[in-house]
Amino acid sequence: IITFVIPQLRIKSSEEMQMRLQHIEPLPQLKGIINKMWLFESSGRAPAADMKLIVPNGMAKLTIPFRNGVSGKNKDYFHLSKESQITLIGVQDIPAIVDVEYDAPHGNIGIEFSPLGAYRIFQLRQSELKNKLFLLEEIMGKSARAMQEIIADTEIIDRKIHLIQVYLVRLLAKSHPDQILDYCIGQIENSKGMVTVAALERKTGYSSRWLYEKFIEKVGVSPKNLSSIIRFNQIYEQWAKNPGAGFFKEGVKEDIYDYFYDRAHFIKEFNRFTGFSPLKFAKSENEFGRIFYKD
Repeated sequence: IITFVIPQLRIKSSEEMQMRLQHIEPLPQLKGIINKMWLFESSGRAPAADMKLIVPNGMAKLTIPFRNGVSGKNKDYFHLSKESQITLIGVQDIPAIVDVEYDAPHGNIGIEFSPLGAYRIFQLRQSELKNKLFLLEEIMGKSARAMQEIIADTEIIDRKIHLIQVYLVRLLAKSHPDQILDYCIGQIENSKGMVTVAALERKTGYSSRWLYEKFIEKVGVSPKNLSSIIRFNQIYEQWAKNPGAGFFKEGVKEDIYDYFYDRAHFIKEFNRFTGFSPLKFAKSENEFGRIFYKD
């Protein structure tokens, strides 16, 4: 369990906003399908000075706000999930701002699917979900609506967590793995985004066009785009865990040149995934976004 206390920036007030993140171990049947699952709670809205920015990591997500609603927006899209509405967040390759509906206590259950997990659970063209948020019932229909009602009527949080996982296990049982796709995803992840599409062509015997279409359909982004997101996250995660180190100081600077051609290449990709230059971003407050990278 990770608990943060952040001063609430209010005039003539000493109130504090607290955030608590508890990592949850998924059911055995969902290992490899779910990358990460958590219970997030806060005593209110993050301070106005906090960007509340979530950077892309190449993974679709579910969120279930059980206390107070939550909103998400990017440059093209806005979505508000009321309390107890299950929301599906498609794979993102642009930054998003997340906030609670009211400045009041908030709680939600979050589930992050691995790139090879989302297509198994949600059997539709993943590119149609890219950079968008939907109520799960809009995508999955009656079964999701029924599950949403059951979870809303359940008071015990642990029970809510169990119920949504059982629902996901049922969906998983209706699908089969795509072995070529899973192999390529594994190659990208194991190389930390450094494997080339040409190398994937040689290893699989399939053309770059075939691989592109496969990724667009079942991951939502191309193999090249997924690799870029994973490379960016190698650096961003280091910073999130130790923001005092900056991006161009010893210990992080060397790793930048392991994943990017040069400083200009890194800055360009960083701006793409955050909307800011590394130096400007490092000077900003983003405790809300950083908490999800804590061990």
